Amino acid sequence: MGLTGGVASGKSTVSALLRSLGAVVVDADALAREVVAPGTSGFDAVVAEFGPEMIGADGALDRGRLGALVFADPARRAALEAIVHPRVRRRAEEIEAAAPAGAVVVHDIPLLVETGQGSRFDAVLVVDVPVEVQVARAVGDRGWSEEEARSRVAAQASREERLAAATYVIDNTGTREDLRQRVTEVFASLTGRDPVS
Repeated sequence: MGLTGGVASGKSTVSALLRSLGAVVVDADALAREVVAPGTSGFDAVVAEFGPEMIGADGALDRGRLGALVFADPARRAALEAIVHPRVRRRAEEIEAAAPAGAVVVHDIPLLVETGQGSRFDAVLVVDVPVEVQVARAVGDRGWSEEEARSRVAAQASREERLAAATYVIDNTGTREDLRQRVTEVFASLTGRDPVS
């Protein structure tokens, strides 16, 4: 199944809850870092496209600098995505192929809707909160400016577009316990069995 949600919606929390219920989680964000780590072809391609000034003092990509550049310029973002997305998909396919027989495999993909991948999955889970909640969380929890938060939200699919792609909507405007209960219900529905508590 595919799991998605806008920035600061709580998707990572839902992903962790699904993992605790026994799902094999394929985290596209983690893979996106892996495929551009120093020494990889992805790293070399990013440096060739964006320049050596994108290499941080530690020898890895300066993700903050690169992010500021690509989120401000759709053409540059598309260039980065053309490097990263195919590599992430190949790596995700390898992980899914290695999962135990009968495992519930959840692909945690922030840009699932934007990249048109919904039809690849048996079900699409969308973590949903209003835009103002996303902005408030990004500012309060991540220390972003309101302008940066709104820019990141605007760079993603709209709330309506994500909801239109959903098989299951996971509302994350309540408490952590509300969220845990909803994720447990969805998991049980998807698997046809009671989840392990």
